Amino acid sequence: MTLLIIIIALALIFDYINGFHDAANSIATVVSTKVLTPFQAVLWAALFNSVAFWIFKDHAVANSISKTVYKEFITLPVIFSGLLAAIFWNLLTWWYGIPSSSSHTLIGGFAGAAIAHALSVKGIHFSWAKIVDADTIIKTVLFIFLAPIIGIVISMFITLVTIMQNIWYRLGIIMVVTLLTAFLFDYFENSKMNENAQKFYGIDKYKTEVASLTNELEEKNADTILLGKISIANEKLAKAKASFDHIHPYIENFDKTSAVYIAKVAKDSGWLDQVAVSKLKDAVRNANDFLVLEAKAPENDSAKTEYDKAKLITEEYKKPLKEYLAGNIGVDSVITAINNIYPIQPKNIDKVRAKITKFNIEKSFASEIDKADNTIIVNGIFGSSLIFMLIYLYVEKIKTPTALTVGNMFKKLQLFSSAAFSIGHGGNDAQKVMGIIGAALIASGSIQDFASLPSWVPVACYLAIGLGTMSGGWKIVKTMGSKITKVTPLEGVAAETAGAFTLFFTGQMGIPVSTTHTITGSIIGVGATKRLSAVRWGVTTNLLWAWILTIPVSAVLAAITYYIVAFFHG
Repeated sequence: MTLLIIIIALALIFDYINGFHDAANSIATVVSTKVLTPFQAVLWAALFNSVAFWIFKDHAVANSISKTVYKEFITLPVIFSGLLAAIFWNLLTWWYGIPSSSSHTLIGGFAGAAIAHALSVKGIHFSWAKIVDADTIIKTVLFIFLAPIIGIVISMFITLVTIMQNIWYRLGIIMVVTLLTAFLFDYFENSKMNENAQKFYGIDKYKTEVASLTNELEEKNADTILLGKISIANEKLAKAKASFDHIHPYIENFDKTSAVYIAKVAKDSGWLDQVAVSKLKDAVRNANDFLVLEAKAPENDSAKTEYDKAKLITEEYKKPLKEYLAGNIGVDSVITAINNIYPIQPKNIDKVRAKITKFNIEKSFASEIDKADNTIIVNGIFGSSLIFMLIYLYVEKIKTPTALTVGNMFKKLQLFSSAAFSIGHGGNDAQKVMGIIGAALIASGSIQDFASLPSWVPVACYLAIGLGTMSGGWKIVKTMGSKITKVTPLEGVAAETAGAFTLFFTGQMGIPVSTTHTITGSIIGVGATKRLSAVRWGVTTNLLWAWILTIPVSAVLAAITYYIVAFFHG
């Protein structure tokens, strides 16, 4: 428990460091264009870092980070080592004014420590693909290059549209692009809702179980026990798919209903009955320290023996719990029946009772559906576009346009664009620390999965990154705001808007990208729009090397740290 508390404290310290390390990303352009003073800029950025808490309901990025390493290799010393390495690299790059990625530092550190742990436990005979999630790592590495490229393309497009002489063409393009963006985010919403519903029914878990058992069967031909297990797993998968297929049309029609309505239909139609028994079974055994036992199992033989026994026996909890959910028996009777199957520790009786009496499958399902609702983001896109269009009309049609009025217009617009980027920064980067804390809570046996993340975690993470941003990071501000290219208010608006869109786009996809890479690419884009020579490519090349090296260097540092920690911890 002591190590868990230390890890949570370190994670929040990293989040704070991330705030002032990446403060430059949010405020570099708004400071360099003198729209705000440095002090005003950090307060502005910190405010909108925290606002992200109410906008990003589905913590997809945090979920991706927590799954970077497979559960078997996630231990508290692994997370502790990864965090220490990430903090060291972040402070080192901050000291030398290098805008490296806090995100990639964290991922590299987490993966490096896990691989070191696997080497010490399994020896050299292992596949790294069985330790870290290849999809998450590949996507992350891919977006080292894609995020800045997306930023470059979008910022160049925004700049070229903005400087168009014909305002009506400009407004028409803005309207078309806004509608296309809204359709894109609606597609993300729909895909995420379906994904969340499938996970709720355990479809992904059953698919993994079937694939694992099938692979095992290839090594043990005609093993009747394995064939039986595969048959049971396939039966569970078929039932879960059937339930999801019933609810799928209602999810497709979400915009005309609501998550509460969909959950009520599912409950009344009996499409949640099967999953309700499994969910309540998990809740009951977890309240009886089942997760604590699971966390101890990999490194303790007696705990592993007891865990394997408990895992098998507690499946029988389903019978009395099914009777309880059907209203055939009361809570006292169900607790007695459960206690006879696998004893409840006396200290956990009240916790088990609370889990049973407060269980509400309809509310839980509605919450999972509602997480993917990105109406706030879409409304924000429409609202921002409307503000831009009205300001353009006012300055260029209602008032007589002059260089001064146009310049002032872009200074005002930069307040909106920098706020949007700060929201994207908060939503993206705070989630990464949430993922690490979630992984630590799972490894310690405090929660079962990321869906069970306590509400205090996101609050603490958003607060920490907001406070960190208020502390500023002036060395990196200088690099981002002036060394790459000279930025005007118009170009600041283009760069920040492009960066904000990229962060919202990747955040909806659950891809952990670097805010540093994103805004750097956007700044390069506005510079290249004037002429390629406007970009100081020497500085940019140095930054690229820092980006490429961050993950491997962090991984090596974390591996070394893990061996030191393991030596003293062991």
